[in-house]
Amino acid sequence: MQDEDGKDGGGIRQKLVETKQAWARAGRLLTGQHARPEEQRLPPGQRRVHDFPVLDLGIQPNVPEGSFRLVLDGLVENPVTLDWAGLTALPQEDRVNDIHCVTQWSRYSNSWNGVAVTTLLDLARPQPEARFVSFEGYDGYTTNLTLEDFARPENLLAHSWDGERLTRQHGGPLRVVVPHLYFWKSTKWVKRITFLAENRPGFWEVRGYHDRGDPWMEERYG
Repeated sequence: MQDEDGKDGGGIRQKLVETKQAWARAGRLLTGQHARPEEQRLPPGQRRVHDFPVLDLGIQPNVPEGSFRLVLDGLVENPVTLDWAGLTALPQEDRVNDIHCVTQWSRYSNSWNGVAVTTLLDLARPQPEARFVSFEGYDGYTTNLTLEDFARPENLLAHSWDGERLTRQHGGPLRVVVPHLYFWKSTKWVKRITFLAENRPGFWEVRGYHDRGDPWMEERYG
């Protein structure tokens, strides 16, 4: 497998996947503790970092803004394909939140700019039978959410972080930001959001990771 620069990423990807599957089987990092976000800022088993670690599948696709497309499809009244101009013409909003990675790091007070999920929902208009959402990235990565988890007002599709355009290594030009769940649920390089009646587990969910991923409940593994 090669990335967009022609470098072979297959070996990196396979080693990463095998390692994280082994973590799931072993229950790595689990403390057995539960908490609520209103009680403590740092979820159980996490450690605060001040840098921004980079984690992916060994592929960092190069997606120029001129060729970018975001598809909203499935059980919606108004299927939409947005190019970069269409995306940035939508109302732009700011969010500040903490993020929590299943590999144990948490980073406080991240400043994002992009399109609120509620704006996209108003545009696509999910049908009443839509209960789940499936995401696909330009790297082939997939994950899933309930529509309830996706539709929260703090969530957005971000193109900027801390006042600068989101870099390729962190999911630019566009990534999902769902801060109340572990960050594997916040798809990088997002290109498709599909609304579904039935759940469709994604890449890590079928490899031993939890279907929802609540950090305060330590939902690391399924």
